Amino acid sequence: MMERRRMDAALMVLLLGHLAAALEVPLDLLEGLPQPPTITHQSPKDYIIDPRENIIIHCEAKGKPHPSFSWTRNGTHFDVDEDPHVTLRPHSGTLVVDISRAKADQYESVYQCTARNKHGTAVSNNIVVRQSRSPLWSKEKIKPIVVQEGVSLVLPCQPPAGLPPPIIFWMDNYFQRLPQSNRVSQSLNGDLYFSNVLQEDSRNDYICYARFPYTQTIQQKQPISVKVLSLDAINDTMAAFYNDTDLFSDDPADERKPTLLVPSGPSSSKIVLRGQVLEMECIAEGLPTPDISWTKVSGELPAKRTHFLHYQRTLRIVNVSESDAGDYRCTAKNKMGSVHHNIHIMVKAAPYWISGAPRNLVLAPGENGVLTCRASGTPKPSISWAMNGIPIENSPKDPSRKVEDDTIIFTDVQIGSSAVYQCNISNTYGYLLSNAFVNVLSEPPRVLTPANKVYQVIKNHRALIDCASFGSPIPKITWFKDSRSSTLDGDPYILHDNGTLEIPVAQSHNSGKFTCVARNLLGKEENHVFLEVKEPTRILKQPEYKVVQRGRSAVFQCKVKHDPTLPPVMTWLKDDGELPDDERFEVGADSLTITDVTEMDAGVYTCIMNTTLDHDSASAELTVVEATPTPAVVIERPDSPTDLELTDQKKRSVQLTWTPGDEHNSPIQKFLIQYEDSLHHRGHWHNLTEVPGTRTTAHLKLSPYAHYTFRVLALNAVGLSHPSFPSRMFKTEPAAPDENPTGVEGFGTEHNNLVISWKPLTGLQSNGPGLHYRVMWRQKTVSSDWNMATVANTSKFVVTGTPTFVPYELKVQAVNDHGAAPEPAIAHGYSGEDLPVAAPENVQAMVVNSSLAEVYWDPVPSKLIRGHLKGYKVYYWRERSLHKHNPHHVEKQILTFSGNHSRGKLPGLHPYSLYSFYVKIYNGKGEGPASHTQQFETPEGVPGAPTSLLVTNTDLDSLTLEWSPPHVHNGRITGYTLTYQPVNNSNELGPVEELALPANETSVILSNLRHSTRYKFYLNAKTVRGAGPAISQETVTIMDEGNTQTSHPIARSPPHKHPHRNAPPASPFGNVSSSVGEEGALISWEYWGPERNVFVEYKLENSEGEEEWQRESVNGSQNFMLKSLKAGLPYKVRLVTKGHHDQPLHHSQEVSVMVPAVASRQVDIATQGWFIGLMCAIALLILILLIICFIQRNKGGKYPVKEKEDAHTDPEFQPMKDDDCTFGEYSDNEDHKPLKGSRTPSNGTVKREDSDDSLVDYGDGGDGQFNEDGSFIGQYSGKSVSRETAEGHESSEAPSPINAMNSLNSFV
Repeated sequence: MMERRRMDAALMVLLLGHLAAALEVPLDLLEGLPQPPTITHQSPKDYIIDPRENIIIHCEAKGKPHPSFSWTRNGTHFDVDEDPHVTLRPHSGTLVVDISRAKADQYESVYQCTARNKHGTAVSNNIVVRQSRSPLWSKEKIKPIVVQEGVSLVLPCQPPAGLPPPIIFWMDNYFQRLPQSNRVSQSLNGDLYFSNVLQEDSRNDYICYARFPYTQTIQQKQPISVKVLSLDAINDTMAAFYNDTDLFSDDPADERKPTLLVPSGPSSSKIVLRGQVLEMECIAEGLPTPDISWTKVSGELPAKRTHFLHYQRTLRIVNVSESDAGDYRCTAKNKMGSVHHNIHIMVKAAPYWISGAPRNLVLAPGENGVLTCRASGTPKPSISWAMNGIPIENSPKDPSRKVEDDTIIFTDVQIGSSAVYQCNISNTYGYLLSNAFVNVLSEPPRVLTPANKVYQVIKNHRALIDCASFGSPIPKITWFKDSRSSTLDGDPYILHDNGTLEIPVAQSHNSGKFTCVARNLLGKEENHVFLEVKEPTRILKQPEYKVVQRGRSAVFQCKVKHDPTLPPVMTWLKDDGELPDDERFEVGADSLTITDVTEMDAGVYTCIMNTTLDHDSASAELTVVEATPTPAVVIERPDSPTDLELTDQKKRSVQLTWTPGDEHNSPIQKFLIQYEDSLHHRGHWHNLTEVPGTRTTAHLKLSPYAHYTFRVLALNAVGLSHPSFPSRMFKTEPAAPDENPTGVEGFGTEHNNLVISWKPLTGLQSNGPGLHYRVMWRQKTVSSDWNMATVANTSKFVVTGTPTFVPYELKVQAVNDHGAAPEPAIAHGYSGEDLPVAAPENVQAMVVNSSLAEVYWDPVPSKLIRGHLKGYKVYYWRERSLHKHNPHHVEKQILTFSGNHSRGKLPGLHPYSLYSFYVKIYNGKGEGPASHTQQFETPEGVPGAPTSLLVTNTDLDSLTLEWSPPHVHNGRITGYTLTYQPVNNSNELGPVEELALPANETSVILSNLRHSTRYKFYLNAKTVRGAGPAISQETVTIMDEGNTQTSHPIARSPPHKHPHRNAPPASPFGNVSSSVGEEGALISWEYWGPERNVFVEYKLENSEGEEEWQRESVNGSQNFMLKSLKAGLPYKVRLVTKGHHDQPLHHSQEVSVMVPAVASRQVDIATQGWFIGLMCAIALLILILLIICFIQRNKGGKYPVKEKEDAHTDPEFQPMKDDDCTFGEYSDNEDHKPLKGSRTPSNGTVKREDSDDSLVDYGDGGDGQFNEDGSFIGQYSGKSVSRETAEGHESSEAPSPINAMNSLNSFV
């Protein structure tokens, strides 16, 4: 009978499960909404306190209205107001005990908190409050321990029992941890075990420490002294230690098999609770030191939860589950033998939730609901229910409530049924207490998601759009997008129970405005949110593996593509860490450069591109080698993969595996998988997919109706390997097409047809034999059925007899022998076009300025265009200039304005001209009729430059300027403006003179000019709109007296024939003129021909006929400076044009040019300062030489000195004649030569070495003597013949006059 009731209750739960769902009341968002109390924070069940601090027992709850609090202590009411040491925090149930005037142990009890308001009562767990304890170590006297080497030893710790238990560790007097190993280790209870002792274990400071975590105190045991002796040492010291020392062994310690010290006996058992940590230990003694190993007799150890500690002596399993129960075996083994111990583990479980704690229910009046309190445990726990803290069997009866073991079923609830229900599940090892309220409310829907919230997601990722709501009954959520034409409740949308809308694979077209509507019986509310689908961040160019010589540079590229609204942030890592802080690492916008590479730079470099929504990364390895590595690392392409196998074969997929070939010192980056379809493209290999170089298998998606053969290529830093041998053939079965043709278009080639074209499917896309196409069309603006035709082996279909330029809807569907593709999308097109039948109306023009006009027209009605409007064309031409009545024969110009325009601008017009124009419309077929021809006049503009400017009749202070009017008037010429100014030798301009000249004059005489002065002239013409550009010319006035020729002779050209008087000459050149300046001959001309290759040619005027003309290009200008003419020679100059094959087309009249032999810029030398200074210096020198000559003639005539000195004088300086001391003829060629040998030493004395064989050389000493009459004895006997000969021809300097004077004085 009881089992039948359980089954009925289960069925009832299933029927009611979809009628009500748990709903948390959002008190922080919905003010004033009633809610029973809910415990939000409480102290732990086992609450250990620090006795030095105030006791705080937490109890916080929420509800509307805010709940009140009360406490029980050891099961009875605890009156907080009666205890002066206890207070209750305001608006809270938290107890605070002030222990400054009370002892903490007085409040060690079991406490429970109750929170209640008018809608129910919630209770907390039983909170057991205990104070932490850290008792002192009992006083004891520990005797020194003396043991024989090789025996086992246990040093007990035996710490005092504390709450919670202390943490044990062994240290020495210097607070250094004692070293442990597989021979020496600490047990779980804190004792220190030696499997066998060595003499090095002797020490007197083995100290056990206990740290109590709550009080943060550390206590230590009395130090233990251990002395390890060998057998000989024991015999020597037996008497000394006999009275006050324990001796553990009298026999020598030999090698022995292991014996277990912990645990004892062959087996033991242990109980552990589910979810806790299981620790088992085995400590053995023996010699040599035994090794410990662990196994589970009844199964495998859980690898991820198993840890071996203390040198394999401790086995720890975390988060224990029922599967960890069973027998475990530890084995101790050395070379002498082994021993083992079995530990039987039993896993018990305190109660734990199976499907979570009961959830609160918010129900509307008349609704049904279920509270479930489902838990498990070992042993099986018992379940009890309470309502508002009172056992449910003692609570008021409620016909809408039915209790069935771990479930309470509510049917047809009413207002006033709100309450808090407690579920208590307990067994021997613990309990679970949970509060869950039933709140009966009647509330209209409220959307809690913020309005206009923007969700951003990466393309091809999942998008979740929230619509959090509240209402009672629970609102139903509906979603709409943009125009709200239909609900979003099907593919590709998924609507979750909580109202969230999911798009599993978001695409760009999913972006937009979404509207969620929450409805229940009491009303509805809607909210708008927005979804933005962003392009993913992708690294287009990844960094590549590099081998770089030490000292060189390495550059890693990392180019990224990203959504423009999500700017990325680039981060570089080295070996998964930050880059070194080194200026050699330069991070660019899309690269990392490492200069002067060292061995420390080798490693893996990773480029990470982060945005706020996604990221991408790529890595490459840098290998650093020596500059001249010996032996060199040979890096080659990888070998081909081998052993291709096909497994897991399905209709449209297969698994391909392979074995990689040799990498050849460069890691394989990726594998490229290719396929051949021998049914459709035999002999052609196509790329199918790529996989990382660490994988050797790939799941390949295939198309139906194909005969596949696969091959694999490997790629490393060097390149691709050769392809592998092909796999065996894999044939896929035919099926209906998966897709329809793309690129469906409709257009007409004639005015009465419609050509429907598409991109046909490939053989691989056909999915089966018998591929053909269903072509469907209908007029878009007329309600009619689809017309259909079936075609094969073609990509277009022509429909004839259609009206001109009518819109059509088109569809093309792929069909084969196994069925049709999905319904195709509708494309749009037009039937054929015809020429427009109407011209633009109301055509008129508005002149903007002298070179720009704007044309206006009315657009042609669309029904008269009869095709796709391409635009309008304006045909316009210049009829004539308004200052001349002869028409211009100029071809019509066309300006095209694409699109639907009604105006256009005509630039580049000639001023002061009459223009005509008309407008045509054109479509894809051609142009329509022309509009009526209209005319407009452009106003005057500024004129062009005068066509020529010549300088004639040059005199000392006057000259004549002649010019020709501008070739382009652009209006009525009202006059000319002439400006001129002198130019000095430094090319600096002097003051400007300006003359206004009437329009009917073409020459002017300028007088009162300065002679021998260069002038620059500027002449421009004027209209009512202003002055035009100027033409310039330069010349130099004739020098004054003493000049036999002008410095700038003007070359005169033949008489100029003005175009308005005679017909234009055959030559396109006119007004050719020349002027000679300091830099060369300036040639000027006027040119109106069509050719652009213009040259200046010249040759000597008196040359033979065979001499060729020399040529220089003028680069499009109308004046050119000839700098290569030789001075003093006459030249013939002309201008020529050249055709495409360098053949002369036209040439101008020849001009004679004479380049003067003397420098063109002459000045009066007599007025120059440097010349006056030079003349003064020469006069002084002549005076000195006259004095020297006078002395020589008076005193040197009787001796042969004069002839000797004449032989030594400088041949370049001969100031006097030999016979009469008169001066020779002065030559102006020597004007600029400096006087030589005229420097005097700075100290004012004259040295012998400075004189060029003067009389000083013979003054004192030596063999030279005087006769009675004062003459020399011998000729220059003071100098040797060799000196005389050498110095007589060696010096090229003139003898110094000062030296000569000194010589004469000494001689006198």
